[in-house]
Amino acid sequence: MPRPCPPEFRARAVALVRAGKQAKQTAVELGVHLVTLSKWLRQDDMDNGRRPETLSSESAPERPAFWLHHAFIDELWAQWQQLHTTTVAHHVVS
Repeated sequence: MPRPCPPEFRARAVALVRAGKQAKQTAVELGVHLVTLSKWLRQDDMDNGRRPETLSSESAPERPAFWLHHAFIDELWAQWQQLHTTTVAHHVVS
């Protein structure tokens, strides 16, 4: 398995592509696979809000959608618990 590249190296590769250099050429010159560079670019998009439909683990708690989603999940869980309290208690006692 290849060793992970340092964050500075990744940031430089992303910056080169963002500055207008071809991704394929950048990947070849830096000695990384094009798919790897594409993943770095996608992660950069998520981290900087250019892909609002996806959340990275580092930036997720800062976004309102993260809190709305988790509040909704918590509400669903509370409703499920209220509906199934007797059933669950029965199975635990048995």
